[in-house]
Amino acid sequence: MNIQKSFDDEKAGVLYVVPTPIGNLEDITYRALNILQSVSLIAAEDTRNTKKLLNHFELSTPLISYHEHNKIAREEQLLERIKRGETIAIVSDAGMPTISDPGYEIVQAVIEQDQKVVVLPGANAALCGLIGSGLPTDEFYFYGFLPRKKKDKASELDRLKRLKATLLFYESPYRIKDTLKVLHEQLGNRNIAIARELTKRFEEFVRGRAEELIEWAENQEMRGEFVLVVEGASLVVEEEAEDVWWEDLSVVAHVNHYIEEKELSSKDAIKQVAVDRNIPKRDVYQTYHID
Repeated sequence: MNIQKSFDDEKAGVLYVVPTPIGNLEDITYRALNILQSVSLIAAEDTRNTKKLLNHFELSTPLISYHEHNKIAREEQLLERIKRGETIAIVSDAGMPTISDPGYEIVQAVIEQDQKVVVLPGANAALCGLIGSGLPTDEFYFYGFLPRKKKDKASELDRLKRLKATLLFYESPYRIKDTLKVLHEQLGNRNIAIARELTKRFEEFVRGRAEELIEWAENQEMRGEFVLVVEGASLVVEEEAEDVWWEDLSVVAHVNHYIEEKELSSKDAIKQVAVDRNIPKRDVYQTYHID
C-alpha cells in the first residue's frame, strides 16, 4: 500500500508531471509556469522544443533529456536527485506526459521509492477531440496510436469492435488514410470525427460516416497529428454479433433477410451484412450482385 500526502512536507523531493500546450501557447496555466520556473530541473522529451517554450515565457530552468531511447538510463539519475529533496518536472513535446509519450516508467519508479508524484491538469489532444466530436462522452476508451502494419491494426480493431464506449485514437499524417480504410473494414460504416491542428489557427474537425471520411481524405494533403474519434458499437450490433444468428446463412440469404424482414434497400442491406460479418462492403456487393 502506498499513501501519498502531496503537500505535507515542502522540503521533500517531488516529480511534477507538467502538461504543455498542444499548439496554442496561451493554453499553459499559471501553475505550470510557476512549477517550471521553481523546479531544480526539467526532464524533457526534446530539449530543443522545450527550450523554445521556456524562452517564450522567459524561463531559464536547466533542462535534461528524457525520451524513449534514454529513459532507463535517466531513471536512476532522476530518482537520486528526488531522494535528495530536489524537485523535478517532466514534460513531453506537447500535451500530457505519459499519454502516448514517455513518462510512465519514471512515475512508476518514483512511486515505488515512496517519493511524491504531483500531476498538474492541462492540455490533452484526445479529450479536446472527443468533446468536439459530438459523439458520446459518457464512456470512452483511449487507445493511442494503432500498430503500423495493417494486419496488426486489424487485429487490434477486431478486439475493440464490440466496445460500446467511444473509441479514441491518435494517428500520423502518413498513415491516416490507410487507418480510415481499416477502421471501415473492421468496424463498419460508423460515425467518425477527425480533429487536426487542435488549438491552432487552422484547427479543423471533419465529422461523418467512415465511407464519407475515406472519400474526403483521398483529396486532402494530410498535415499535423490527428485525433480519431470513433462511434462505439451499438447495442443492436453487439447483441447480433454475440448471437451470430446469421451463421448458417449464405451471404445472399443474409442480404435478402434484411431486404425482406427489415425492409431495407439492397444498398443498406449490403452495408449491414458487411458490418455483421466484419468484411468489406465491396465483397458483399460482389457476392450478391455478381457472383
